[in-house]
Amino acid sequence: MNQFNSTYNIARSNIGFENEVDRLRVQALMSWEKEFRNLKWFGLSDGMKVLEVGCGPGFVTEKLVEHLPKSGISALDIDDSLLAKAKQRLNKITDRDIEFIQASVYDTGLQDNGYDFVIARLVFLHLFEPKKAAIEIFRVLKPGGKLVIMDVDDGIFGIIEPTVENFRSVIDKLIAMQGEAGGNREIGRSLPRLLESSGFCNVEMDAISVHSDLVGVEMVKEQFNPKRFEAFYKKGSLSKSDFQSIEKAFENLQQNPDSLAMMIFFMACGTKPVSDT
Repeated sequence: MNQFNSTYNIARSNIGFENEVDRLRVQALMSWEKEFRNLKWFGLSDGMKVLEVGCGPGFVTEKLVEHLPKSGISALDIDDSLLAKAKQRLNKITDRDIEFIQASVYDTGLQDNGYDFVIARLVFLHLFEPKKAAIEIFRVLKPGGKLVIMDVDDGIFGIIEPTVENFRSVIDKLIAMQGEAGGNREIGRSLPRLLESSGFCNVEMDAISVHSDLVGVEMVKEQFNPKRFEAFYKKGSLSKSDFQSIEKAFENLQQNPDSLAMMIFFMACGTKPVSDT
């Protein structure tokens, strides 16, 4: 049985623990300004009690602490190794009292109606039971509180140029593998219905783009690192031509000045009703 009820486990990373932590750092920072702009648009403001679920090594947590100096920040993750990384770095850079919580998003152990705002960033695509997690977050929010989910939909992945033969097929296979493992790399399209079916109202949704011309190739290329996908090739889930397509895309981003990548992420927000009646 998977103890995390999730497809993500850093202990199984194909690039190793420290390299994966660094990839997560780049992934967190490459779109932060746009994400924070949207979080404020959805209603996040300083002074709120904020919970980040699936905080990982705490790179987004660090940004929340920086931008919300009057807020109480709680960071939750089930993985003690990632939570230890978050504690180590954040304790070095701030004297703020940050609450670190080792718990499952399915069963946080937190009190009812405790938070004004909950952020779940690139978490739900990995969850075996996304609705169960959304209902648990609903419980810990105050009436009028909000949940923002940021996630992917690889059916609308984005663009990589020059065009690499077979690359769309690779993405489709990765979608299928995630589904077989219990996750959903097309969850972006389902977020409004997920929120509404979990009790949230006033659901809103927006998309943000990350473009290598704007954030720099260094900020996006590791998402295409062939080493991340090598185990799938060795197991036979990806063919030789599939793997070569990934290698070619990565090589282009490293060496071809005309190469570019654009990725699309989705942000959905739901509000806990003030009254259930």
